[in-house]
Amino acid sequence: MKITKILVALSFLFAVSTANAGEMTVTGSMEATYNSQGGSTTGNPLGMDRELKFSASTELDNGMTVSVMQDTSDALVFADGQITFGNVAGMMDIYVGADGSPVDAIDDITPSAYEEAWGSGSGTINDIGGLAGQMGIGAKVNIPFLGALNAKYIPKSDGVENADNANSADGGTGGNGSGESYSLKTNMSDLPVLGAYLDGLTLTTGYETNETSTAASTQDTHDLTAALNFNAGNFAIGVQRKSHSEGQTASTTEETRYKDLAIGISYAVNDALSVSYNRYESQRSLDTSNNPEQEITAFNIGYTVGGMTIGFQEASTDNANWVQDGEDDSTTVGISVAF
Repeated sequence: MKITKILVALSFLFAVSTANAGEMTVTGSMEATYNSQGGSTTGNPLGMDRELKFSASTELDNGMTVSVMQDTSDALVFADGQITFGNVAGMMDIYVGADGSPVDAIDDITPSAYEEAWGSGSGTINDIGGLAGQMGIGAKVNIPFLGALNAKYIPKSDGVENADNANSADGGTGGNGSGESYSLKTNMSDLPVLGAYLDGLTLTTGYETNETSTAASTQDTHDLTAALNFNAGNFAIGVQRKSHSEGQTASTTEETRYKDLAIGISYAVNDALSVSYNRYESQRSLDTSNNPEQEITAFNIGYTVGGMTIGFQEASTDNANWVQDGEDDSTTVGISVAF
């Protein structure tokens, strides 16, 4: 079945014709932050991030497009890359490479003026979208009424990004199997009949599975999420549910499960300034220890001038790391520039 999926996805190559002259662009971003942790040793509070992304594209005579993307890590060495064949059969994009996963792209899409509640280091989460760095083949297609579907298949989730004419053999951990990731974004206003009453409402769902181990009597990793976002003028509100089961690499180990809730409320004061309140609740199922619910709350401010964003977050966590009365607070100021 999965081999058939790959063959169908690649069959468009027989229709490829000559290409027109393409173009190449370089984009990137840089960020400097000040982060202070309450209740623990902060050390040097200054941090930075930088990234470059190289992109090139061309158009074929048959109406298809071909594009390639290569980004860099914080150390400015090559990281993930992806080749995309666009407008295949006039209805879909097909891509090959490792540049996130459909579920990783929607791990927390509740509105925020700066960062997610957990985005500046307050609290601990075990997030969905573990196939983000895996080499695979995927497709993006718009389905009438239902919206934008993104599906990706990973033949072996071993973390190895092969060069051409090569395979990973028994690379990575050697015990991994295959993985699949799906997301669907539905503008509720596009639904027949009811859509007229649902303007501004968006439902985003996702599912991902990873064969963590091919050993007998082990469990696969499973992720499931659903997010409902509503925009009305300057206000935006979102609620997202997430379920993450870590799977097992050995049948004798216990499988850990997480059920999380993310809430975000934002208000755009004007075109440049916005504020938000974000909350993240996480329940962990692990029989060998006490599991009080971890609760992260954060207040965010974002100010954008051209390509520069100045952000502020004040976050606090109760029952940090799922430990009763554990606390983990943080204050973060960041300046980022996109170019």
